[in-house]
Amino acid sequence: MDWFGRRWRVLVLLAGLTGDRAWAQRSELMPVAPMPEATAAARWVAQETPPPGFLVHEKPDAGVTADGSPPMTLAELEAIALERNPTLQQAAMQVEAFRGEYLQAGLHPNPVIGYQAEEIGDQGTAGQQGGFVEQEIVTAGKLGLRRRVAGHAVAEAQSLLAAQRQRVLNDVRSGYYDVLAAQRVVEVSEEIVRIQEKGAETTRQLLEAKEVSRVDLLQANVEAESARLKRSTARNRLEAAWRRLTAVLGAPGMPMPRLDAVRESDMAQLEWQESFDRLLSSSPELAAAKARVDRARCEVARQCADRVPNVGVLGAVRYDNAEQQTLASVQVGMPLPVFNRNQGNIYRAQSELVAAQAEVDRLELQLYNRLAEAFERYRNSQTQITRYTSEILPSAQQAMELVAQGYRQGELSYLELLTSQRTFADVNLDYLESLQQFWTSTVAIEGMLLTGGLQTTLGSAN
Repeated sequence: MDWFGRRWRVLVLLAGLTGDRAWAQRSELMPVAPMPEATAAARWVAQETPPPGFLVHEKPDAGVTADGSPPMTLAELEAIALERNPTLQQAAMQVEAFRGEYLQAGLHPNPVIGYQAEEIGDQGTAGQQGGFVEQEIVTAGKLGLRRRVAGHAVAEAQSLLAAQRQRVLNDVRSGYYDVLAAQRVVEVSEEIVRIQEKGAETTRQLLEAKEVSRVDLLQANVEAESARLKRSTARNRLEAAWRRLTAVLGAPGMPMPRLDAVRESDMAQLEWQESFDRLLSSSPELAAAKARVDRARCEVARQCADRVPNVGVLGAVRYDNAEQQTLASVQVGMPLPVFNRNQGNIYRAQSELVAAQAEVDRLELQLYNRLAEAFERYRNSQTQITRYTSEILPSAQQAMELVAQGYRQGELSYLELLTSQRTFADVNLDYLESLQQFWTSTVAIEGMLLTGGLQTTLGSAN
């Protein structure tokens, strides 16, 4: 990211430090507005001019890491997560479990076959010996209705699988941007430490020359120690961000690579109505809720069909040893729906249908609410980025340069110079936070507002 390199180069100049050409050649994280040239006052403090190519936006080596290997891309991380995240296997197996229910729901009852003996001992014989076959005949299309209910359960599980896949991808993308930002903060923090340590040394030399007071040296030492503390915090933040990301990847302990930079062309421009329409048409959460409505509707039809009793048919063949003849019998029967006409189950199914329809309405309103919150964060960060690049960052730089000029003329103290440098640093770090917030909210909006790449999917469909 060029914007930190450009602005911290000015900070180097103001502190009287030599430039580091490698700093200007680091790959960018996110796009920013170009920096103006250093002023004469800044060059007076550093007594040097910016190195050639300092303000170049594109670098010929921006696509490789320090060891010459290409950086890891977001697509590569996504592929790892889709292969190794255990929640996706959970969700996929739930789909297969419901496929099993679908298969089972359409199977006919098995026939019953058995041995039958009557009048044993009649006239000193074995009596009637034979066998029978009994079959239950399912009526009113119940098997087809049961299979339709199970089919909608499969569709619901498939939608939940799609939702979990999107959750995993969203968490990977958010984690990717978190690590990118954390890596950049570490780089900036290390540069701040170098600047402050060099500034403290320069102040010590000025104190020996009796050009500044001891207070200036103490303040410079405080600034250097504060910079070291912030660097430690930034490193811890980077480690934590990477560990969180590897957990979602299903690859804990994976060594941290250099991640590919984000380009300006990747920054999406989102509109509210378009995003909301897309959410309503493509949300897997909403698709699962609608599948539950279809399932509940078919369940009502199935329970109504259950009012019609099944028919039982039995056929038997026996040999009467006493009479020396073969006998056959047929039996057909069915329950009379006099008392139990499945009223309770029908009422339950109808109530569940109404509840499922209300759940669709509730979920649409919840998605509207969640999108409003995400869009607020997106708009705020987008506005902040614009204000930072157009007004705040240039003003902070100009203020720092004017303080440097006043310090040169003896009108301002070294403490005021350090304060202006600290303000400039804070503004840049705040800008980085705004960029991170921009990408996080963009991921949420484009990813159907789904999070929780490690939450269990067991029991999510029933």
